[in-house]
Amino acid sequence: MAETAVSFALERVFQILTEETNLLRGTHKDFLGIRDELESIQAFLKDADRRAADEANTKAGIRTWVKQVREASFRIEDVIDEYLRVIHGVQHLGCGASICKITSLISTVTSRHQIATEIQDIKVSLSLIKERSERYKFQVSQEQQSSSNTEAIEGSRWHDSRMRSLFIEETEIVGFEFPKDELVGWLLKGTKEPTVISVVGMGGLGKTTLAKHVFCSEKVKRHFDCRACITVSQSYTVKGLFIDMIKQFCKETKNPLPEMLHEMDEKSLISEVRQYLQHKKYLIFFDDVWHEDFCDQVELAMLNNNESSRIIITTRMMHVAEFFKKSFPVHILSLQLLPPDKAWELFCKKAFRFELHGQCPALLEGMSDEIVRKCKGLPLAIVAIGGLLSTKSKTVFEWQKVNQNLNLELQRNAHLTSITKILSLSYDDLPYYLKPCILYFGIYPQDYSINHNRLTRQWIAEGFVQSDGRRTSEQIADEYLSELIYRSLVQVSTVGFEGKVKSCRVHDLLHEVIVRKMKDLSFCHFVNEGDDESATIGATRRLSIDTSSNNVLKSTNSTHIRAIHCFGKGEQLEPFMGQLFSKSRVMKVLNLEGTLLNYVPSNLGNLFHLRYINLKNTKVRILPNSVGKLQNLETLDIRNTLVHELPSEINMLKKLRYLLAFHRNYEADYSLLGSTTGVLMKKGIQNLTSLQNLCYVEADHGGIDLIQEMRFLRQLRKLGLRCVRREYGNAICAPVEEMKQLESLNITAIAQDEIIDLNSISSLPQLRRLHLKARLEKMPNWISTLEFLVKIRLALSNLKDDPLRSLEKLPSLLKVSIWDNAYDGQILHFRSGGFRKLKELYLARLDRVNSVLIDKGSLLSLENFIICKIPHLKKLPSGIEALDNLKVIDFRDMPTELVESIDPKKGQDYEIINQVPLVIIRHWIGPKLSDFEVRAIHSSSQKS
Repeated sequence: MAETAVSFALERVFQILTEETNLLRGTHKDFLGIRDELESIQAFLKDADRRAADEANTKAGIRTWVKQVREASFRIEDVIDEYLRVIHGVQHLGCGASICKITSLISTVTSRHQIATEIQDIKVSLSLIKERSERYKFQVSQEQQSSSNTEAIEGSRWHDSRMRSLFIEETEIVGFEFPKDELVGWLLKGTKEPTVISVVGMGGLGKTTLAKHVFCSEKVKRHFDCRACITVSQSYTVKGLFIDMIKQFCKETKNPLPEMLHEMDEKSLISEVRQYLQHKKYLIFFDDVWHEDFCDQVELAMLNNNESSRIIITTRMMHVAEFFKKSFPVHILSLQLLPPDKAWELFCKKAFRFELHGQCPALLEGMSDEIVRKCKGLPLAIVAIGGLLSTKSKTVFEWQKVNQNLNLELQRNAHLTSITKILSLSYDDLPYYLKPCILYFGIYPQDYSINHNRLTRQWIAEGFVQSDGRRTSEQIADEYLSELIYRSLVQVSTVGFEGKVKSCRVHDLLHEVIVRKMKDLSFCHFVNEGDDESATIGATRRLSIDTSSNNVLKSTNSTHIRAIHCFGKGEQLEPFMGQLFSKSRVMKVLNLEGTLLNYVPSNLGNLFHLRYINLKNTKVRILPNSVGKLQNLETLDIRNTLVHELPSEINMLKKLRYLLAFHRNYEADYSLLGSTTGVLMKKGIQNLTSLQNLCYVEADHGGIDLIQEMRFLRQLRKLGLRCVRREYGNAICAPVEEMKQLESLNITAIAQDEIIDLNSISSLPQLRRLHLKARLEKMPNWISTLEFLVKIRLALSNLKDDPLRSLEKLPSLLKVSIWDNAYDGQILHFRSGGFRKLKELYLARLDRVNSVLIDKGSLLSLENFIICKIPHLKKLPSGIEALDNLKVIDFRDMPTELVESIDPKKGQDYEIINQVPLVIIRHWIGPKLSDFEVRAIHSSSQKS
């Protein structure tokens, strides 16, 4: 991690040398000197980091040296931030009188002197650090060491429990019945071409266990002429792999080894392997593959002899598996965590293997269940903890001790340290730019599902992600998250209807590994309920607070905290916040979502470097005027606060990208205009030229003048306008059409009968989501041209013509909602060939509709069909029985005639929906909108 810290410090130095062309006299030279020293230290940091992590062998001096490098890097980042604050802060003081500015300039002289002194001190420190490095004889960075060298190092440090996976007994296999059958099917059937079968998943899932079990099964053995099982791991030589392969082939077939085998070069070895495999049906198992280019290294030896040969690989990385697709047909088995029943079965096999007939005694069932749940279905953890408990007395006291101290046991108990070691391998393999990104998951509490946008925006605010000129920071952050998912480090929690990740988390045991690393690296200081809040915070960069007490906040006087994340409700935060804002110099992220914060102190503007503020779900009513001083602010999230009017100073924030501002009253009675209120904005919005997301703005406050200013917001990707009046129609069209990046447009009228004319828009080439809640004289022509539109919601439109005609040919449409009298006709007709990709259809509160017709060949991909409160629709949609992909039909407050017609016992139309896996019938009982009486009909299994 020292390598990561230095890399980020170097990036900051390069940035200031490139962007700050008018550095103070002498400072440019000083920063050049710092850059040179960092580059020379960076050359052998990989070796230093590796040796520092080797706790068994490393002297305290090496770890101290690595810590000094890391802290020097932190100081470099801090001094750069302080320099930028002092130099750029003067011009944003908001003081009109020149005498005030002169006074301010004079007041910075002391700060500049302190900065110059600190820079000189850092240079001296770096020189001393570099001199000390010679004492430890660090190696220049080596991407790959020889297999033998690495194995010697690893072997001296810890016993790799993965080795046992290669020799596990069949009786110990639990939970792999279905994946085992699938693997065997792929091995024995299919194409004559050599085919790759990849088993992918996080460390500890049992990939090797499963694959080796299949590899060694008698049915598979008999099917192939020759086999080889090669352990690859992170460090290997290609030559060594081929030699091992040839040895195994020769041993199995009892052929003599080729002469001079170990003296052959790589080309000769490939020829030897190809010659041997020429007329054989072979099976080769490459276990634990880490690198994408592994395919390139071995594919020439994998002869295509049309003998139905097979190659198995196990890997933690999906992109490794997919890389083989360029050379071979590929089957990918994404191995999942064990379900609860299989997790329990495996635990009992390990904990009670030699006693109690493998059964858990009644007095330990509750404790055992709690321990198994903590393992979250990870076989490695279940086996290791079960093995540990098998050595303990079968008493509640002994097991409770392990359960309560499980986190500590993971660090010190010989039975469990292999868990953290194996999970750490995935972290250690990450490139430097991904390490802080995965560490950020540790800031959040265990088992916390993190919103995708929230996480990536915090990464960007922290400086972990930089635009490369071709792609935005958001696009790169999405790629970083995808890579962590592909590496099986991050689990996807929820997915949107488009297939995009909405939220994600890390496994609880990986969370423990991350938290330990964060503490070691001073990445974050944790304050949890019951912790000693007087503990020193030290040089940590971030605070993660999950407690109802704020004593730690009151006691800290640290000026180098870069991020604060609060997860507990907490006591009153305001006094601490005011104190913090007056002292902080480098704060970039302020995450206070869901706390009891009532107001934001007026000195918020002191946080010059602040890039991200999250006040969502707090009781804040007003933002202070000083918010206009936050010249680096990129995200302001005030959703579901009580803020209804933004100060005019908000329009000074030229770097602001996300202004998320609305309040949704979930307790209110249903309203056709919705329960969402936006914010009032004042003249000057045209200055927010970096804005990408603006929702929602109450348009009637600024009127046409406000709307016309929006033509300057050409980076907007999402725009939400509420309280739109009839006369604003044409005024909206002009600026919206200039927003060439616009992906989401949401327009709600001020009243139900307010007609909004949007016909003068010619095209919105990138639009993906459209929500119109307004009276329309006709469906705008441009809607039928939106080739990237995936979601549309129409409400209050009172269209005379069937709206489906404008939508049915849209090639990307996945979700359609037509509700609240969007259509004034009686028949909705889904014609053959229309809506080919549509997955979700929502029809609601259409007072005149009495018939829904679905032609054969329409809605071929439909999975979810929701029909809500259509009073005259008394029969099932005609043709619904032909929707083969339909998974759920959800009827909400529908007429009695329709509900009775699908009753499993006496309904004449029950057979029509019999093929649908789940049919839900809801009846609203109030008073809340979500208060439904729910009855589910599991049609496919004849249950109700």
